[in-house]
Amino acid sequence: MVMKVSTSMFFDRASAQLANVQGNLAKTQEQLSTGKQITKPSDEPDKASLVTRLESEIARQKSYQESIKAIEIRRKAEETALNSTSDVMFRMKELSVQAANDTLGAADRKTIALEMTELRNQILSLANSQDSNGNYLFAGSRVSQMPFSPDAKGVIVYKGDQARMVVGVGDNRRMNLNLPGSDAFVRVVRENQKGEKSGVDFFQVLADAVTAIEAGDSTDTQRAVLEVDALQNGITESLGQVGADLTVVDMQTNVLDETLLQFKNTRSDLEDLDYTEAISRMNKDQLALEAAQSSFAKISQLSLFQYIK
Repeated sequence: MVMKVSTSMFFDRASAQLANVQGNLAKTQEQLSTGKQITKPSDEPDKASLVTRLESEIARQKSYQESIKAIEIRRKAEETALNSTSDVMFRMKELSVQAANDTLGAADRKTIALEMTELRNQILSLANSQDSNGNYLFAGSRVSQMPFSPDAKGVIVYKGDQARMVVGVGDNRRMNLNLPGSDAFVRVVRENQKGEKSGVDFFQVLADAVTAIEAGDSTDTQRAVLEVDALQNGITESLGQVGADLTVVDMQTNVLDETLLQFKNTRSDLEDLDYTEAISRMNKDQLALEAAQSSFAKISQLSLFQYIK
């Protein structure tokens, strides 16, 4: 059986071939202009879907990076405040030990008491430190409320809470954002002459120490030496905790950076264009287009009347 090929069939096939070559060339030119292998999802649906998932993962990793940066800024601010507090507390301890010397006169004790009062005020200012957004560092979750302030009787008390705010810094990793003031500026347990024990706030301990020194009360001054030392230890332990948390921050930051880089490299492999290969393909497409156009021009001129001539 002999298949008859009409002029119209030749024309249709040539037109289809020309359109196909033109489409390939246009796609390559678009890829070169965007620098991407996939210019629209319909080009390669599987790859496009994977790129979309990678974009979502990259966005999540960047969100974790922002969270851990916020933690780093907050904890470093806490570390600075606690370091300064520690320095002041060392001086407070020196003065309390000096005041416990029974040979000191009233004038010397008064001088020591005045300096300790100023140092106490300095520590109070540090305990009420704020970040760049005006949030109090040591207020727990009550960041808008000054954590250490006078009560109705004028006694400095802690008005924050004990909350440790937790932030996600990885798919399966969470970290504390803050250190509550009650954990850093600790209370001490004091026992009276009757053997009764009670908790005494940080700043009340310092106030009692000043009162004892100024009054020349040797018993209470000796107690103040021990209590100031306990307060110093509390600050030191808090500094250790913050330092350990900052070490974890550094480690998690490195993990996130590496993870993000891997995702970006994978996306680049799928999405970025190989310019050398694309230019070579464009040149081939242009040659193919010229050949198709030449063939189309010849086929379009064919007809039975030309043969009759």
